[in-house]
Amino acid sequence: MEPSKGVMTSVNIFNLFKSKDNKIRMSEMVLMETTNRVYLKNLALNICINYVARTIANSEFRVMKDKRVERSVLYHKLNVRPNTDSSASDFWQRLVYKLIRDNEVLVVVTDTDDLVIADDFQRQRYALYEDRFTDVTIEDYTFQRSFMMDEVLYINYNNEHLSTFLDALYNDYGKLFGQMLDNSMRFNQFRGAFKFSDGGALDEDTFERQKKQVERLSQIFENNSVALAPLTEGIEIQDLSTNSAQRDESINNLVKMKRDMVDDVAKILGIPTNLIHGDVADLENTMEAYINFCVNPLMKLIADELNAKFFEPEEYFDGNYINIVGINRIDPLRNATAGDRLVSSGVYSRNEVREKFGDERVDDPEMDRYMVTRNYQYVDDDEETIEDNLVDSDEGGENE
Repeated sequence: MEPSKGVMTSVNIFNLFKSKDNKIRMSEMVLMETTNRVYLKNLALNICINYVARTIANSEFRVMKDKRVERSVLYHKLNVRPNTDSSASDFWQRLVYKLIRDNEVLVVVTDTDDLVIADDFQRQRYALYEDRFTDVTIEDYTFQRSFMMDEVLYINYNNEHLSTFLDALYNDYGKLFGQMLDNSMRFNQFRGAFKFSDGGALDEDTFERQKKQVERLSQIFENNSVALAPLTEGIEIQDLSTNSAQRDESINNLVKMKRDMVDDVAKILGIPTNLIHGDVADLENTMEAYINFCVNPLMKLIADELNAKFFEPEEYFDGNYINIVGINRIDPLRNATAGDRLVSSGVYSRNEVREKFGDERVDDPEMDRYMVTRNYQYVDDDEETIEDNLVDSDEGGENE
């Protein structure tokens, strides 16, 4: 990002001197301040990408074995310390940011089994063989060896049109935003004209004296929250500043422009715009849309790559895999009634319902049995047992 520079004049002086001798020295009387122009591209991208990255960074990467969470070295790497210099939260936040921003991300497994994100790399593509990665650079260190596809974690965002579309959009918005910013700077600056009663032909002494008077008055108003200036005979100041209505309109247009750009990027990434701006109206439906159209696809991309590289096909088929549980986890308290219906209808066992709610299975055979009706009868009970239980249920209050 290369910031362009605009010029804001804090005090403009018009028709101060009419003598031909002042043409060369006139520029010395103008006080200028340089400001950096805000870039909408990085502003909008950083807001939206960081929002998604923080969401996924708070997830738990569960290493499943035989339908149980296995607390192994891999689990520790994915959830606590991927490498010697990063926590798991920092690692995944940076990975997601780089994935969306660059449309791809490469993670190298070092000789010490640390997971590190490559800052730069070259990919050599082959039609019938594994792709090769060369010139893999991490900070200021470049690997002298190459890496085959099965030796690294490589995730592609598969959104090639994002950069092209955004670049074209930013060019149009950038020109308009630049003009609006320049107008806002002119609207909000103080502009005035000084008139000296001893004008006319300028000699060196007169010019220096008038220049010092202008600078002294300007500094009084610029550097003090409470500014008092003496009324000097022979000097007349005329205010040429823009009225407050134009200033307010210019500022509102700038704010609206930035908001519109953030909205456009959020829609491309599948983020509901009201979440980005902190609007809590219809929050439940908004969060559901955010999870389904933005978070879950990214989690699927990451989980697929982790499963492909850390498990053989036979292990995966035997129930060994990595499951990402985070914001997409179902709240068991809010869905207690639905869970009860699933168990009482015999559709799911209690352990299966626990899995759907994001909890671990319980090592109890009773939790894997299926139950039916509101009396929670086992489906393999005989009819006599069921009738006895129904009678006990109807007369339970009197028997007690």
